[in-house]
Amino acid sequence: MSAENHVSTAADIVRALARLAPVDVDTSRPLADALSYLDAPVSGETVVRGGYGAAVVVAFCSLPAVTLLAPPLVAVAAAFGCGLAGAHVIHRAPVLLARTRRAGALGDAAGVVNRVVLRLRLDPTAERAAVFAARTGRGPLAASLAAHVRRARGTPDSGLAAFGDEWADRLPALGRATTLLLASAAATPGERERGLERALDTVLDGTRDRLARFADDVRAPLSGLYAFGVLLPLALVGVLPAASSAGVPVDTPALVVVYDVVLPLGLFCAVVWLVSRRPVAFSPPRVDLDHPDASVAPREYLAVVAVVLAGIAVSGTAIGLWSAPLVAVGGLIGGSLVVRYQPARRVHAHVRRVESGLDDALYLVGRHVVEGVAVERALDRVADELDGATGEMLADAVTTQRALRVDVRAAFLGEDGALATIPSPRARSAAELLALAATEGEPAGAALVATAEQLNRLRRLEREARRELSELTETLQNTGALFGPLVGGATVALVERLAGVSSSTATSAFGTGAMDAATTAAESAPAAGSSLAGPPETATFGLTVGTYVLLSAVLLTALATAIEHGLDRVLLGYRIGLALLAATTTYLAAFVAASLLV
Repeated sequence: MSAENHVSTAADIVRALARLAPVDVDTSRPLADALSYLDAPVSGETVVRGGYGAAVVVAFCSLPAVTLLAPPLVAVAAAFGCGLAGAHVIHRAPVLLARTRRAGALGDAAGVVNRVVLRLRLDPTAERAAVFAARTGRGPLAASLAAHVRRARGTPDSGLAAFGDEWADRLPALGRATTLLLASAAATPGERERGLERALDTVLDGTRDRLARFADDVRAPLSGLYAFGVLLPLALVGVLPAASSAGVPVDTPALVVVYDVVLPLGLFCAVVWLVSRRPVAFSPPRVDLDHPDASVAPREYLAVVAVVLAGIAVSGTAIGLWSAPLVAVGGLIGGSLVVRYQPARRVHAHVRRVESGLDDALYLVGRHVVEGVAVERALDRVADELDGATGEMLADAVTTQRALRVDVRAAFLGEDGALATIPSPRARSAAELLALAATEGEPAGAALVATAEQLNRLRRLEREARRELSELTETLQNTGALFGPLVGGATVALVERLAGVSSSTATSAFGTGAMDAATTAAESAPAAGSSLAGPPETATFGLTVGTYVLLSAVLLTALATAIEHGLDRVLLGYRIGLALLAATTTYLAAFVAASLLV
């Protein structure tokens, strides 16, 4: 389903909920701004009423469930609180989504400034530079610049000043950089070069400082999330067997609610809050699922189903029937996500390899052009000099140009061009510059060399940002996929062992006849979780902890990926799929290994 379909479906749901609360309401300025930024097809008043309607639905749906766990008055209060939480989610969701998308947009701030700089090096006209930067970019920032350029047509302005003012409150360095760009366009050639360098330095330093502050600010919340959302629940899981053996009652419904409802909801809220606080995100190249190299054959999904069915049979025999739902959910969802997004992930990797050599390619082409070689001939030479994906891409462009007798731009960006299946805004910008240099001739060589250095600085900034953020997220990701399931599986095995010890003690203390009578009484009484194979305590406890383990693996992996790379569905889907497979396998393997040791 496309993003437009998702938005339309969400809008229809909000309108339906709003009809349940036909009251006069007022909307807040942040909500109105968020809906305007998202181009949402609903008004702020509709969203507010939709939140109230959601409160009614959530309260009535949660009341029967909480009534089973608490006295009537407490149940009513809890249902009312659930309704208020549902309303708050509806009211805040557009604001958080807009904030997250703006963070992803600001990741391209240095790229936009870089495209303006390289165009001004060839032609000191702010209007043409703004048009070039908007045309060669993708994403909200390029679209915003294009809108300002359209509004500035027929006026003395270029649209750069208004563009900088719009985004200055979210990234002040971008506003200062656009001011320096406009001043450089009107300066002398010597002053212009220094001004352009200062503009790019300003936006790079501003982005780096914002990310460094975010890393410092988020360190304490991440530590708290790790302690109270992961370590403490896992520690309590380890204490439960000892508590039950000491005679402390463990209420099964309360255990299910806490571990499979309350804790995952708390983790989800923390994930949303932390991701929405990210000021800048360097999102990977966007790969649409209809990309020719991202298709998946139906037989691959059938292979996943076959492997999961075999896993269910093996786990049901070796462990117990209670493990079958975990294998089914973790294996089917995780395997399907990996199969669906792995081809797109390979396209991601190929794009990164192409981008990694762009600075070298521009530098070498620029040096040849400075020496008086035409761009077309320089591309042929550099294609032979460069190895790897970038050299192959240049060789494809040279071959296309010769075979179809087209210009440099069509050789890269045409329907049959070298970049037709490479969704890289950075590579497309470089191709636009090469096409422009082909018309400018020798004076463009120095601009190509300078742009190569700028691309290298952009890549260094992204690497530094990801390296610093990965130090914060690797522990969470490893805990969700490996360490948490390892502790959970060993604990469930300990519970099974304690249940066996308790049964043996009861048999030796009371005799076989008394034990048979106790067993008969237990079987005649209703017991939660007794429908599964094995001891009821093991089945219920294993399913409860296993569900928590899988949910925490999904949430912690999503948090780590979103903080490090932004909200990219390919990376999210692929990594969540791997985490589910790893968590399911580790949890059950830890159970088997611990059962053999204890």
